[in-house]
This record gives sequence, structure tokens and C-alpha cells, in this order.
Amino acid sequence: MNPLTVLQDSLYFFRHNLTSILMLCLPLVILEALGKQALGNALAADASPAYEVLVGLLFYPLYTGALILFLDARSRGEEPHTRDLLAMALGLWPTFAVLSALSTLLIMFGLSMFIIPGVYIMVKLAFSEYLLVLRGLSPLAAMRESLVMTQGHFVRILGCALGVYLPLSVLQGVGMFLLPEPQIAPISLAIDSLTSFLQLFTSVVMFRLFMLINEPGQPA
Repeated sequence: MNPLTVLQDSLYFFRHNLTSILMLCLPLVILEALGKQALGNALAADASPAYEVLVGLLFYPLYTGALILFLDARSRGEEPHTRDLLAMALGLWPTFAVLSALSTLLIMFGLSMFIIPGVYIMVKLAFSEYLLVLRGLSPLAAMRESLVMTQGHFVRILGCALGVYLPLSVLQGVGMFLLPEPQIAPISLAIDSLTSFLQLFTSVVMFRLFMLINEPGQPA
């Protein structure tokens, strides 16, 4: 289970299903960016970033849940309809939002303790979303099961995560250099939407890892 192979397989899937993923997720990603932009304009500059996290909790479970359902359906050779995926994701929203809130709090707490604990928590909870969506586990049960599933795979999961986050961070840094603050609203919206959409590639990579680890007899 070479991280490079996982990233290559995930990139191949992402490219060949890009149109479907755009239609499924991009409208909600743009709505999320609009909500954060509107909230930022309405609040003072020194307002707590927790408000943006709350906006994310409204939309992130919807487009991520729909994407996970899409990935699962395509892995079985099915061609799901966008409206059906969104309807199922809407039904999962309450529990997914609770899971997202708990995971975010734990990761932020870990990051506040010299970063490394936050990275550890992020890796150990990497499969919790898939366990909630695909196995119907409760948020706490999904988190516990993710702790079990990730045992013995920490380095591989971290390697795959870094293989996504580092290029995205470089791309984001280049964008900030070419288009420094302050930005006009349409450009800021476009950058935020593009960044959030590209981060969905992480879900594709983690799903691929989840499926590999979940396969009976899969070698480590």
C-alpha cells in the first residue's frame, strides 16, 4: 500500500470523474464560500473564527457526505444521480455535523498543543466520516472504529495526507502572492471556492485508503 500509488489512483479517479464531482459539490462549496464572505463582511475584523467554522458545519457535511456516497457508488460500478446523492447526504447531515464538530474541536485542541497532537488526532480520525456514512455508525462509534482501523497504518495515512496538503498549500501560497490582500469580492470568492473544492481530493485519497485497508486479506 504505497502512498504514491494511492495518490496516483486517486488522481486518476478524480480526473475521470471531475465533471460529476463538480456538479455534485461545487454549488454547495460556492454557497459555503458566499456564507463565510457575507459573515466576514458583517462581523468585525477581530471576530472569532468560530463563526466561520459554524458556516462550514452547515455545508461541509452535505457536500462531503454526497461525495463519499458518490465514491462508494462508483467503486461498485454504479452511476448515481446527483439529486439522489444530495437527498441521502441531507438525511445524514445531523449526525455528520456532530461528527465534524467533535473532530474539529479535537484537532484544534491538539494543534494548540504544539501541533503534533493535532496531526496525530487528524490521522487517527481519518476514516470516521466513511464509517458514519457507509456503515451507519454513530459519531462516537465512528470515531472509535477509526482509531482501530488506523492502527498500523499511521505513516501511510500521514504520507497520503501530506501528499495532498503540501501541494495545495504551495498553490494557495502562490495565489496569495499573485493576488495579495485586499481582494475584490468576486476574486476572493473564486479563490475560496477553488481552494475548498481542491481540498475534496483529500476525501478521494482517504476513501481509497479506507477501501484498501477494509479489504479482507489486504497486505499492509
